[in-house]
Amino acid sequence: MESLESYEQPIGNTGRGKFIFGGLVILAAVVYLVISSTTAGAQYFFTIDELYEKGEAAHGTPARVSGAVIGDTIQYDPETLTLRFTVAHMPADNDILEDEGGLALALHQAVTDPNRRRLEVVYYGVMPDLLQHEAQAIMTGTLGEDGVFEAEELLLKCPTRYDEAVPEQSEG
Repeated sequence: MESLESYEQPIGNTGRGKFIFGGLVILAAVVYLVISSTTAGAQYFFTIDELYEKGEAAHGTPARVSGAVIGDTIQYDPETLTLRFTVAHMPADNDILEDEGGLALALHQAVTDPNRRRLEVVYYGVMPDLLQHEAQAIMTGTLGEDGVFEAEELLLKCPTRYDEAVPEQSEG
């Protein structure tokens, strides 16, 4: 007969230590994933002037830029789904836009002022219906070293469409 002493487990914290170590590893992995996904997805909103002021530091950095579409620069190739156009600088502050007479007038002033900075944009995808002269374009993407903004996402506002719809809605 064997004694019971040979089957006894050593008393200590080895099980608890492994559990704590495993928990810390999982916690560290979760923290790493949160931080890396947050910094990778970080995008900063810039006006065209602010983007140019950053200089070479803006190249390749994810950014969101807003500008007024200059209609006669719109070029679309339906075979390659390549859209190119130029936007003019416009203020980002809503108070300044209101001081300039509202969004529609601010867009008009932006495209007609030859002294406003301009940015060439390229976008790959279906041409949006609202892309037209004096529309506000909000683009998410990166500025290339060649000075062309490569948009991954393109949102458009056409203030004349909304201005015309408001009186009809308010008369009802």
